[in-house]
Amino acid sequence: MLSFLRKISIGGKIRDGLPTGDEMETAEGDSQAKSRALVSQSVTELKESVYDLLRTIKDPEKPQTLEQLDVVYEDCVEISRQTPKGVYVIHIEFNPTVPHCSLATLIGLCIRVKLERHLVALFKLDIYIKKGAHSTEEEINKQINDKERIAAAMENPNLRELVEKCIQEEE
Repeated sequence: MLSFLRKISIGGKIRDGLPTGDEMETAEGDSQAKSRALVSQSVTELKESVYDLLRTIKDPEKPQTLEQLDVVYEDCVEISRQTPKGVYVIHIEFNPTVPHCSLATLIGLCIRVKLERHLVALFKLDIYIKKGAHSTEEEINKQINDKERIAAAMENPNLRELVEKCIQEEE
C-alpha cells in the first residue's frame, strides 16, 4: 500500500515502484502525510459509526433514545490511535439522566452489547459514566467494563430480553 501511495504522490520518474534521486525524500514525506490523513479519516469514520450506533439505543424506562435524553452526545465518543497490533481504543462516556439512575448499569450493558455486535474494526472498548454524574459511578464503571460480569448478565434471560429490546433497530 505504501508503494501505491508513493506512486500516486509523485507521478513521473518512478523506476520499479521507487522514485529516483531527490524525489525519494519528498515521496516519503508525502506518503507519511497521506498515511496520517488516512488514519485520521478512518478514526473520524469510526467515531461517527460508533455514535450512530449509540444514538439509536432506547432508554429502558422511557420511549426516547439515549440521544434524545442527552445520555449520549457526539463528544462522548473518543477514539485513540491504533495500537501496534491494529486495535483501536474506543472510550465512551455517558451521562445518566439523574445522579441516582438505577438503570445506569443496564444502559452501559446495552452500549457494550450493541457496539460489540455491530463494529467490524478491532477494538478495545472502555465505557464510563461521566465524572460526577452518578452517585455510584465507580462501582458501575467497574461492572460495565468487567467481561465476566457482562457474560453473566447476558446469561440471564430477562436481562438479555431487556437489552435486546433496547438495542433493537427501528424498522
